Amino acid sequence: MTDVFGTSHKDVHEQVVFCADEQSGLRAIIAVHNTALGPALGGTRFYPYENEQAALADVLNLARGMSYKNALAGLDLGGGKAVIIGDPARLKSEALLRAYGRFVESLGGRYITACDVGTYSEDMDIVARESRHVTGRTLAHGGAGDSSVLTSFGVFQGMRASAERVFGTPSLHGRRVGVEGVGKVGHRLVDLLREDGAEVVICDVDPRAIERVRQKHPEVEVVADAQALTTSDIDVFAPCALGGALDDTTVAGLRARIVCGAANNQLAHPGVEKQLADRGILYAPDYVVNSGGVIQVADEIERFSMERARAKAAQIYDTTLKIFGIASDEGVPPAAAADRLAERRMSEVGRIRAIWLGH
Repeated sequence: MTDVFGTSHKDVHEQVVFCADEQSGLRAIIAVHNTALGPALGGTRFYPYENEQAALADVLNLARGMSYKNALAGLDLGGGKAVIIGDPARLKSEALLRAYGRFVESLGGRYITACDVGTYSEDMDIVARESRHVTGRTLAHGGAGDSSVLTSFGVFQGMRASAERVFGTPSLHGRRVGVEGVGKVGHRLVDLLREDGAEVVICDVDPRAIERVRQKHPEVEVVADAQALTTSDIDVFAPCALGGALDDTTVAGLRARIVCGAANNQLAHPGVEKQLADRGILYAPDYVVNSGGVIQVADEIERFSMERARAKAAQIYDTTLKIFGIASDEGVPPAAAADRLAERRMSEVGRIRAIWLGH
């Protein structure tokens, strides 16, 4: 049984809402982890979970990650996430998305939604017909469009910082990078890597995603699966699929010197970050380097400007280097250093929010 109330201060969620609409088939869970910095912002994942327990475990993990991600991105936003249970290819409809929008609206702005796996900007336009608390909308509706644009850009900045730390140069030119998952974010990351002169190896469970990359970059190497990728001769491993990519077996066989990717919750369990450090593998914390997407959609709150959002996402390079520096100075893995920095900001700003303004 997943512990909704958590076993530590990190795991305690402020609010978890179960949403159901029988006619449209909607079954969703919205999790608000922490609002110390502001309303909780996080995307909506539409995925065919094996059962409700798996969906709950995922949304709790993702919501917690968003609190830390938004804190280190310098946003005045807390962390939340939502999951819709089911196959989007079969269940997604206008009625379902609008029903979901009604539930988002019922939270009164405590949760702001956006896109994630299985949802797109066009879907957010439909959700927005029932709720004011929606970002990641299409350009036609004044939104930021596809958030994978700056997600991939931010991961690339984190990878440049990692290369600076390990190889002494912020370039991936001539380095061999393995990308697991070339979907919405991964295929854009391949573009950036090739522009920088990196050699790229990819894998994906979807042959259509592989084919899209090969049509644009026929020189990219394809391997059968994630195990073949992680045990191959690569300099950088970029997990860009679902979470849990780094477990005991993967870390033991990993030949890369850097792990830096877009997937959320890459560490399968606590302690993996120490295993990576013990093996001399530099881990760029996922919620730090993949925050470009949330930076992009959060900018809609101020009337979207891609130039402004891109400039803020470029700061991921400096933030990643700062975390590596803290990790080195304090003798802890980068994941622990990132957590400390995020928790410090949530605590300090959250304390200021306690100052009464006399409204």
